[in-house]
Amino acid sequence: MRRERTVHTTGAVSVAVLACVVAMAASVVFALNNTELQTLFFKGNELFHQANDLAAKDPTQAEGLYRKAALRFERIVQDGNIHNGRLYYNIGNIYFRMGDLGRAILNYRRAAQYTPNDPNLIQNLRYARSRCADRVDEPQQTKILKTLLFWHYDFSMRTRSIIFAVCFIALWVSAAVRLLRKRLVPRWVVAVLGIVTVVFLTSVLAEAWVSAHERSGVIIAEQVVARKGDSTAYEPSFKDPLHAGTEFDVVEDRGDWVHVRLLDDRSCWLPKKDIGLVR
Repeated sequence: MRRERTVHTTGAVSVAVLACVVAMAASVVFALNNTELQTLFFKGNELFHQANDLAAKDPTQAEGLYRKAALRFERIVQDGNIHNGRLYYNIGNIYFRMGDLGRAILNYRRAAQYTPNDPNLIQNLRYARSRCADRVDEPQQTKILKTLLFWHYDFSMRTRSIIFAVCFIALWVSAAVRLLRKRLVPRWVVAVLGIVTVVFLTSVLAEAWVSAHERSGVIIAEQVVARKGDSTAYEPSFKDPLHAGTEFDVVEDRGDWVHVRLLDDRSCWLPKKDIGLVR
């Protein structure tokens, strides 16, 4: 599939990942030691490049190498307890090259928790979503809300926190100066700074609450029948099955099944074995 080459996977396993691996491994005691982490990293890197070289000539062998590379990087995450945007981004790239849209989107979403403004990540996630079989559009009200509250949805948590901190300091400084010399600082300046401070503080607190209480996920099975209840005895929720890459928010977790809400506000039950959670 030539179009897939537009995805930014060249040199996907970067030195930055190794630096993060080594730095984090040095500060915390993990199941894997430094040497094991580096061995996994270099072997995964080697397998990834071998797969890239074989992708055009022998897709089957290349897929096997991609799979081995993914397993090594995932072991760094699971057994090494290493979590960073670049590592998840690289895993997402590997799965995309394998044609596994579900796990590609899942890992791109995980990467976005750490590097939400990475242009390559944004482009790859958007492109992977465009390849999904299910077209689940957000309600019009949600689209309008995201347009009106653009700063909350378009700016990263870090950017909003910095803007809040700067405005908060500026508010108190300008208020203090106005108390001493009213002519130096007009009232409207203090009012504007106060409004912006409250707006961005509310945005930061809202995101923190969502992060603590809401869980989102992605279907990783090739396709799955969504049910009206938490077993296969219930009728299907929809006429057609859902496919890999479809995203959702978790409403309830009940044993081997989860109650989810899709982006278009439809709800259903999915087997836990067929999904992956972002957090």
